[in-house]
Amino acid sequence: MEPGSAAKAVSQMRRGVLEFCVMALLRDGERYGVELLRELGEVDALVTSEGTIYPLLSRLRKDHLVETAWQESPTGPPRRYYRLTPDGVKALNEFTAEWSRFRDGVEYFLSQDGSVGE
Repeated sequence: MEPGSAAKAVSQMRRGVLEFCVMALLRDGERYGVELLRELGEVDALVTSEGTIYPLLSRLRKDHLVETAWQESPTGPPRRYYRLTPDGVKALNEFTAEWSRFRDGVEYFLSQDGSVGE
């Protein structure tokens, strides 16, 4: 394994789970894009940018996992709020069940007491 490949692997995993993290945030209620960015940014490994979040939200909308509604903002222009659809709730529940199995499997091997030769 090349130096830096662990960071690359983590980046790929992050991309793979980011949409489900967004969906988990929406499970608790509708939010607009900047709110999602702010909340993801509270977790170091999930800090992201507008250039990542808005295409992701657009993809979720095209896949009918989220729906949107425009709402007036007291501090500026109207905001697009995102909320989970019933299909989004189902997809999130399925991912949550699989994530637990996946996480436990990886944790099993990472917590083994053997050392890797350096």
